[in-house]
Amino acid sequence: MRCPSCGDAQTRVIDSRLVRDGSEIRRRRECVECGRRFTTRERLDEVLPKIVKKDGRREDYDRGKVISSLVKACQKRSVSTDALERVVDRIEKRLQELGEKEVESRRLGDWVMEELVELDAVAAARFASVFRDFQGPEDYAKFFASLRERREG
Repeated sequence: MRCPSCGDAQTRVIDSRLVRDGSEIRRRRECVECGRRFTTRERLDEVLPKIVKKDGRREDYDRGKVISSLVKACQKRSVSTDALERVVDRIEKRLQELGEKEVESRRLGDWVMEELVELDAVAAARFASVFRDFQGPEDYAKFFASLRERREG
């Protein structure tokens, strides 16, 4: 591991810890040359399916896109970054367990929606407004009515 400060390849591990339910290792390192300390994270590089878009294009799954959409939906809401990371971890686990080479973007969006409904209803509505292409207030009314039915039923 190269030092981000001086670029030297000689670093030593000071501390290692398992994080994210053991799926990631966090290491504190120190550069032998300049003495700077920094943190690295190691996680298993999993092969996730391609995402099939509405127009038929196929893209690699991108964790960053999912996190970005969650962050936008949860903007100015009391949802922690850790909670969003756990949501994405659960979605990725579902993708892995599915065992398919391709997954439609609609299915992925539905999973994100399910997670957001449990996390924050307003954030779920924000996500739904883009994901389901809401055209007016009646679309929001239908969405919140379905949430109400879901909670009561």
